[in-house]
Amino acid sequence: MVKGLTTANLGPPDYQKALDQHRKYVQILEECGLQVCVLDADNRYPDSTFVEDIALCTSQCAIITNPGALSRKGETLEMKRILEGFYHDIEEIKSPGTLDAGDVMMVNEHYFIGISQRTNHEGADQLIEILQGYQMTGSKVQLINFLHLKTGVSYLEQNNLLISGEFINNPEFDRFNKIMVHKNEGYAANSLWINGKVLVPQGFPETKKNIENAGYTTITVDVFEFQKLDGGLSCLSLRF
Repeated sequence: MVKGLTTANLGPPDYQKALDQHRKYVQILEECGLQVCVLDADNRYPDSTFVEDIALCTSQCAIITNPGALSRKGETLEMKRILEGFYHDIEEIKSPGTLDAGDVMMVNEHYFIGISQRTNHEGADQLIEILQGYQMTGSKVQLINFLHLKTGVSYLEQNNLLISGEFINNPEFDRFNKIMVHKNEGYAANSLWINGKVLVPQGFPETKKNIENAGYTTITVDVFEFQKLDGGLSCLSLRF
C-alpha cells in the first residue's frame, strides 16, 4: 500500500495508522446498518485497497472494469471471483476501453461517467451499452483537472449534490440542489451517503457544516493515510 500511485504530495502513508483507520471505517459502515465483507490484503497490488475502481455494482448486475492504470489490471481477476458470490449477472469492460469506477456516479438508475486519465470514451461507451441492456442509462462528463469524477462530486440522495471545482457550473448537474465545497476543502467533495447519514472526511469543518445545514446527520471519518494516495471515502468500499 505504501507504494501506491499518488499525486497528493502529502508524504508516504503510515501503514499502521492506515490499518487503524480502515478498521474504524468498517466499523462505521456496520454502525450505519451495512453488512461488510472485508477482503484479504493482496500485496501484489499496492492500490488494491481502493476496491471501488475495480467494479461497478448496480441493482441489476456487476460490471468488472478495466482500470486505466497498468499496475492495477490484475486486480479485476480476484474481484470477479468475489462478486460471483453476490451476482448472477457479471459484465466486463474490454480493451481498448478503460474504466475506473471512481469515475462513475450513480443517481437512481442513471450513471454519470467521467472521462479522465483513467477512463476513456471507449470504456464509457461500453458501460453505457451494458447499462442500457439492463434498462439503465449513462452519460459522459469530461474532466479537466480531477483524477476521478467522484473526487469532485458526490450524490447525497434527495436530489442533493456535493460539488466542487470545475463541476459547479457544468450544465450536466444543473437539475440538482448543489452543496458547494470550497477549493481549500476540495478533498471533502468525496463524502459518502449511507442510509441517511453522510460520512465526511476529518478536517473539513465548512463542508461538514454545509452538509448538516442541508438536513443530514454527519459522521466524521479519519482517512488521512488514504488521502496521501489520492483515495477518498467512497474508494475504500463497493456498496450494493
